[in-house]
Amino acid sequence: MKRAGKIDKPFLIAVIILVVAGYFIFSSASLGLLASQQAKYSNVAFNQTFFGLFLGSIACIITSRLDYRIWRKYSLILFVLSAIMTLLVFVPHIGFSHGGATRWINLGVTTFQPSELLKISFIFYFSAWIAKYKDKVNSFKYGFLPFLVLIGIVGAILIKQPDTGTFAVTFAAGLAIYLVAGASWLYLLLLVAGSALGLFVIAKLRPYVMARFTTFLDPSADALGAGYQLQQSLIAIGSGRFLGRGFGQSIQKFNYLPEPIGDSIFAVMSEEFGFLGSVTLVLLFLFLTVRGLKIAATSPDTFGRLVTVGIVILIISQAFINMGGMLAIMPLKGITLPLVSQGGTALFMTLAEIGIIVNISKFSKESKESA
Repeated sequence: MKRAGKIDKPFLIAVIILVVAGYFIFSSASLGLLASQQAKYSNVAFNQTFFGLFLGSIACIITSRLDYRIWRKYSLILFVLSAIMTLLVFVPHIGFSHGGATRWINLGVTTFQPSELLKISFIFYFSAWIAKYKDKVNSFKYGFLPFLVLIGIVGAILIKQPDTGTFAVTFAAGLAIYLVAGASWLYLLLLVAGSALGLFVIAKLRPYVMARFTTFLDPSADALGAGYQLQQSLIAIGSGRFLGRGFGQSIQKFNYLPEPIGDSIFAVMSEEFGFLGSVTLVLLFLFLTVRGLKIAATSPDTFGRLVTVGIVILIISQAFINMGGMLAIMPLKGITLPLVSQGGTALFMTLAEIGIIVNISKFSKESKESA
């Protein structure tokens, strides 16, 4: 057991700034919900504050103190249990549906999204597998096939919900782990080609996915239908100009933007804080990524390095898919902005995952030199 050193303070400071800023952005965006649905607002605000921010902060402290190698030991059990738990959303009277998707378990006082557990448990188990067979990772049997099987299990469950956005970021995290581990370029190209083909098939089978692509190619084609959210998002972002309207002054969050506290929250933030605020938020996520990858590079073992890469890519890919969709530079995916959007489960799990990276940073080569 290696002696722990100091945590990566710049990484942690960036996280704290993002969490605090995210909570203020959420508070402002939720005013639109308060104006129209006061009963729902109190429930949403409580879930975000108590289950997400408060319990999530406690989870972050706990995981930052737990030796990260414990996740390797129980990775298979966690993956199996999280897959079973995610399948429970399809059980009547247990699963909860909203907006045409079945992604939540009804706990009575609140709902829980088990796919958040499935994402991180996939990263744990795939990283543990690669760490065990790291000398054979470029082979079909120990590298390519296990990735196909594991991501296939995750994909089958998430696409059924349907939740293509969560599957996309999980696939991106898995692909990053596979790449960093030293995968064969031939297999990587096959995965990229296969994912493109799979996306085409999903778009053919799921009309709402195809609608997102056609809207991306021509946002004005169906301005009152499939393109409505994107149109309203661009109006909000454009009206923010350089400095924004000011905190709490967004107009689009009141009965114009769909899901202003969910996947449209970046548009609300841009309207209130303008180009300067938007760029600042992007830079914070980029800084978080750079520091996270630096922790990965100095990790003492393969498992720690791969888990850090997986978590960092999980967070940053979701952030940029969300912001890119709102800016019309990527198709809309319907996924939220990490550490900012509504979602008590998502905020709780993201903070817990960040705690794991903080713990890994204690054992990094750089922290030992400064300890």
